[in-house]
Amino acid sequence: MLTNNDGGQEEIYSKVLRAGRRTYFFDVRETRASDYYLTITESKKFTNEDGSFYYKKHKIYLYKEDFSDFAEILTHMMEFIIKERGEEVISERHQKNYNGEHHNSTLQSSGEFSDVNFEDI
Repeated sequence: MLTNNDGGQEEIYSKVLRAGRRTYFFDVRETRASDYYLTITESKKFTNEDGSFYYKKHKIYLYKEDFSDFAEILTHMMEFIIKERGEEVISERHQKNYNGEHHNSTLQSSGEFSDVNFEDI
């Protein structure tokens, strides 16, 4: 797939991962200097009070010189999570379809963790 997006960069190859109310887009793009880089876009679906939908997007640009270090740290972090919490633990909160009521919510204290407002992070 070779398409030109609004920013002028060429999309070379794309994959999509749908995960509950989140969608992750992995796109290989081409710079003006004919080099490749990776963009990872997280798109989250939200509901307005009137019932209409909107999406918030966050994008990471990853260049070849950072691939090795990025992959090493990502692998390390995933292995840590699996070791500590196992592979079979699925968070209901992240798997449910978003209903709009939790947009400004905080995590409830579970003894070990304190309340966190994600907008403060």
